[in-house]
Parts: sequence; C-alpha cells; structure tokens
Amino acid sequence: PQGSEEAKAFVNAFLKRSMPKMKDEAIQDMLTRKAVVLEHYAKKKTKQKRKKTKGFTAKQRREMRLFEIEPEQQRYAIFLPLHELWKQYIRDLCHGLKPDAQPHMIQGKLLKADLHGAIVTVTKSKCPSYVGITGIILQEFKHVFKIITKEDKLKVVPKLNNVFSLEIDGFISYIYGSKFQLRASERSAKKFKLKGTIDL
Repeated sequence: PQGSEEAKAFVNAFLKRSMPKMKDEAIQDMLTRKAVVLEHYAKKKTKQKRKKTKGFTAKQRREMRLFEIEPEQQRYAIFLPLHELWKQYIRDLCHGLKPDAQPHMIQGKLLKADLHGAIVTVTKSKCPSYVGITGIILQEFKHVFKIITKEDKLKVVPKLNNVFSLEIDGFISYIYGSKFQLRASERSAKKFKLKGTIDL
C-alpha cells in the first residue's frame, strides 16, 4: 500500500491536471477543508439536423401524370357513390342539416369543407359558355374545378369570375369562385369574412 506522502503527491498531481486554471495555493486551501469539487467542462453536443422528406415537384407530378383521369374513367355513373359519401360527410359535419339549423353556420362549415364529390352548378359567369355546367367535382385545385357532367364530359372550370351553387337536403349554398381561390387543404384553415365585396 502507498504511504501517506505518495498519496498526497498523487492527489496534488491529479488536482493540478484536473484544474489547470487554479493556483497551487487555492488547491492547498481546498484540501485543508477536505472538500474538493473538480471542474468539468461538458462537450457541446452537436444536434443532428433532421432531413425533411422531399415530395415530388410539380414537374415530376406532371410527368408521372398523377392527377390525370383516364378517358375510360371519365364516366358520371362511376362517381355517383362518391357523391353519396360526400352527402353523408356533410350531414355529419353539419350535425344532420336540421330544418332549424342556422344558415350562416352551415355556410361557414361548407366554405371549409372538402368539395370532392359535391354536385355543383355554374349559376353566373363572365363567360356565358360556363353557365349551366352541372356535375360532380372530381378534383379541386387552387384556381380550377375539374367537373364530370352527366354527359360523361370532363370540364375544367376556373374559379375566377364564376359563381357556383351546390344543394344538399334543400339547403342551397353559393360559392363565389373569385374569393375561393385556395387549395382545399389551405381553405380548411382560412377564416372567411361573413360580408365581402362581390366583383362579378
């Protein structure tokens, strides 16, 4: 076993290595009180950046034809079950569409609702050729609706300068496309004003 002098020398050497910034007098002062707190310099941990999963670009989506509907699929009858699902979705969203329901409450929920599967009609338009188009909304983009008509024709109708109407359980709602130029995902978080200017 080591003697007391060897142990003392070892402790002194160990403390000098552990606390190089401290003077010998200060170390001896600490030893007399028999309480030594060794300095510890923690290494800074470098945070690893999380890599975000990148989706397809707009060009890649066009090349892959992700949003194109094949001609053989462009049939009104195929999408009638989708319309029935949409009606059930709206009834659940509006708690049954009861006769005593307040119209502005239903209107507010319809403005934020997903319209894929809804039957809409173009009631007003600056372009007369769009007026009267009725069909099921198959796709909604920021600026256009893709609608399949009863004649099995796929129509691309711009939102700008068009007014659309949709009817469910006797409740008719009007959509002013010029104020509706948002993607469906963005629209659900937007706050719509109850009163606004109509530019059509």
